[in-house]
Amino acid sequence: MRLKNVGFTLVELMVVIMIVGVLASVMVPMMKARVDKSKWSEACTSAGTIRSSIRNYCVETSVDTAKALAGTNLGNTTAQDSLGFTSTDLEGTYFSAGDYYITSINSNGIAVITVVGGSKDGAPSGSFVLKEDGSWEKQ
Repeated sequence: MRLKNVGFTLVELMVVIMIVGVLASVMVPMMKARVDKSKWSEACTSAGTIRSSIRNYCVETSVDTAKALAGTNLGNTTAQDSLGFTSTDLEGTYFSAGDYYITSINSNGIAVITVVGGSKDGAPSGSFVLKEDGSWEKQ
């Protein structure tokens, strides 16, 4: 009796390796984008909190007083104190207080917040703006 050789040929193995390589090269950028998006969610949450604090500050003082905060970096402890933040409230895994800027405040007390990434290890690069209508725009 003859035994039949069973197994994969070298060509079949090379095709499988090539397919796995192509899939990996497509998946890595997609996964990196997902990881960056999850890192930016930290900034989105903090920017929303800053925006709410500015609205409260407008109610406590006035919109004109709050407008004086426009152009302020939240690394500034005076701005943090005015809005009721402590020095560690805006410190996160990827973003620090100095990454948040109050770009402008409109006549209704709604602020535009700009968040710049990259100040901490592993932070995503670029910047996002929380616009008046509540949407986010990548810069």
